[in-house]
Amino acid sequence: MPARLKPADPGAVTEALTRFRADAAERADLKLLTKHFLALLESRAPGRSVEVRVPPYAAIQCIEGVRHTRGTPPAVIETDAITWIRVATGELDWSDTGPAVRASGERTDLSAYLPLS
Repeated sequence: MPARLKPADPGAVTEALTRFRADAAERADLKLLTKHFLALLESRAPGRSVEVRVPPYAAIQCIEGVRHTRGTPPAVIETDAITWIRVATGELDWSDTGPAVRASGERTDLSAYLPLS
C-alpha cells in the first residue's frame, strides 16, 4: 500500500501560497501545495470510496463508503493543480469549477470538505 501523504511544513506552505497568489508559483510550489491539500483532505475525509487525482503530482483515496481494492474506484475526481489549490484554499467554490474538474460516480461533491485551509 502506498504511503499516505503528509501535510507540509506550515512555513513552506505560507511561502508557496504567497508565490501562488502572486502568479509566481513554480512547479515545486504546485507540487508542495497539491500534496499538502490532498493530505488535509485525506485526514478530514477518511475512507476509500473516492479517488482524487491531481496529475502529475498525487492521488488519494478518501470519503467513507464502498471500498474498492482493484482497478478504477467507483468514484473519481480529477483536476489540475491550479484548480485544486484554488478550491482547497477557498479562492474558488467547488460548484464553480466547471469543466476544470472531471468527476464521475457517487460522493464526488467535495463542497462539504472545502475549503481546507
